[in-house]
Amino acid sequence: MKKSIITYLVKRFLRFDKEQPFIFLSALLAYLGITLGVMVLIIAMALMNGFDKEFKNKLTVMNYPLTILPKFDGAVNKELLTTLNSKFPTLNFSPYVVSSVITRSGSTLEGGYIFGVDYKAESKVNKILKNAIKEHNYPKFSVIIGKPLQEEYQINKADKLMYIFTQVEPGGLAVTPKIKRFTVRDFFDSGLVAYDKAYSYTDIDSLQKVLDIPSDQFNGIHIYSSNPEVDIKQIEKVLPDTVAIKGWWQDNTNFFAALELEKTSLFIVLMLLILIASINIISSLLMTVMNRRSEIALLLSLGASKIEIKKVFLYLGVVIGIGGILSGVILGLSGIWILSTFDIVHLPKDVYPTTTLPLDLSLLDFSIIVLGAFGIVILSSYYPAKKASEVDILTVLRNE
Repeated sequence: MKKSIITYLVKRFLRFDKEQPFIFLSALLAYLGITLGVMVLIIAMALMNGFDKEFKNKLTVMNYPLTILPKFDGAVNKELLTTLNSKFPTLNFSPYVVSSVITRSGSTLEGGYIFGVDYKAESKVNKILKNAIKEHNYPKFSVIIGKPLQEEYQINKADKLMYIFTQVEPGGLAVTPKIKRFTVRDFFDSGLVAYDKAYSYTDIDSLQKVLDIPSDQFNGIHIYSSNPEVDIKQIEKVLPDTVAIKGWWQDNTNFFAALELEKTSLFIVLMLLILIASINIISSLLMTVMNRRSEIALLLSLGASKIEIKKVFLYLGVVIGIGGILSGVILGLSGIWILSTFDIVHLPKDVYPTTTLPLDLSLLDFSIIVLGAFGIVILSSYYPAKKASEVDILTVLRNE
C-alpha cells in the first residue's frame, strides 16, 4: 500500500459519518480533552515555577544568601571580617548585631528583630534596604522600618518609635527590660509582610551601644553571593572552628520541598486529564475499526499488509493527539501571555510575595509536558491499530 493511500484513508476515516456520528463525536472529545489538558498543564506549571522563583527571590533578599554565625562561645569579630574581605574580594560582607524586640506605638505592640548594620556594607548585600536608604550618614538612633509596620502604627518620618529589648538590666529591687526610642527615618518594602513587620534596621554603632557590645564584636556577618552553593564550601575552609556558615536554603528546606512535592502532585493529577482524554482516542479508534471491518478485510485481501493497516490507525490516533497537543500548546502559551500582560488576577499582598501572577515556564517542564502527552497518545493509538491489523479476512468477508 502506498503512503498516499495511507494518507487518503486517514483523511477519510476522520470525516464526519452521518451513519455513525458518535465515532466522530468521540474523536472530537478526545481532541478537546487533550487540548484542555495540555493547556491547563502548561499554565499550572508556569504558575508553580513562578511562585517558586518569586519566593526564592524574596527569601534570598530577606534571609541573605549566606550568613556567618558564632558557635557556642565563639566570636564573630572585626579580625574575621578583615580576613574574609582579603581572601574573598569578589564577595560582599556586612557585619551586624541583632536583638529581639517589641515595638510600641500608643497601645499597639509588635514583636520582631532590630538589626544594627553598616548601611554602606548592608546596601551591597540587601537590595531592599538599599532602595530604602536615602543617606549613609543617618543620625544616631535612627531606624528604618517596614512599610506595613508604618501603616499599622500610622507614623511618619522623624516620629519616635519605642523599642523594648528582651535584654534586661538591674533596677533597684528588680530587673527591667531596656527601652530606647528610635527616630524613624525611612521605610522599606520587600513584599513579604511578615518580614516587613518584624524587621527594623539601625546603624551598628547605635545598637552596639544599647546592647553593650564592643565595637569590634558582631552577632554575625551577612554575605551576598551570586552562587552561594559553591561559595559556602570555599568559605568553610578558611573559617575557624568557633564559627559556622549557613545558606538561606538550609532554613527553608521543608518549605521548598513542600513546593516541589505540590508541583509534582499537580503535574501528575493534570497529566491524568490527558490520560482520560486518551481513552476517547481508544474508544473512537476501536469503533472505527468495528465500523470499517469490511473495508479493512477487503484491503488485506487486495494485498495490503498488516503493518500498513496498523499504520493507518496509528496515524489516525496520532493526528487526533498531535492536533490536541498543538492546540493546547497554543492556548497555554496564549494564556500565559494574557495573564502576565494584563492584571486580570490581583493577589492579596499580605498573603503572597507579589500582587500579580508570577509566570515562568521552563523549557524542561514544557518538554516534559509535550513529550508526556505525545507518549500517552502513541500508547493509546497502538492497541486499536493492533486490533485493526488482526481482522480475520475470511470471517469478515463471509459474514458481509
